[in-house]
Amino acid sequence: MAEWLDTISTHWFWLSLGLILGVAEMVAPGFFLMWLGLAALIVGILDYFLPITLAYQVAMFAILSVLTVFAGKKFLQKNPIESDDVNLNDRGARMTGEIVTVVEPITNGHGRVKVGDSVWNARGMDAAMGANVRVIGADGAVLLVEGT
Repeated sequence: MAEWLDTISTHWFWLSLGLILGVAEMVAPGFFLMWLGLAALIVGILDYFLPITLAYQVAMFAILSVLTVFAGKKFLQKNPIESDDVNLNDRGARMTGEIVTVVEPITNGHGRVKVGDSVWNARGMDAAMGANVRVIGADGAVLLVEGT
């Protein structure tokens, strides 16, 4: 093996890798890189106190990566992240109850309505252009509406 590799303290590599993966998790969150970063930090700490050969460090990192990912998955299953707003990512459900304006007449149950600065497909009872209707739900990207 290269002589210069013997002069490097590999624990600094693992600790740095753990921090880099932690920062990468903050930049591109997905709850995955943080577990790999934790595995790298553990390897770095173990290597500091118990100098281990590089081959064992890599093997230990691989094993710890799998274990921390599965432990993180189990933890998140038992402790789900709850939002204060249950409709946070459900735009159709967030619009339920709003009064919107028909921009293309609803005929034969289909038309278009204006919500804020966007236009949505709508389904409901027939309504003339310019009429106000209430959103009662959503079916995918189609708003379900009724007369007011």
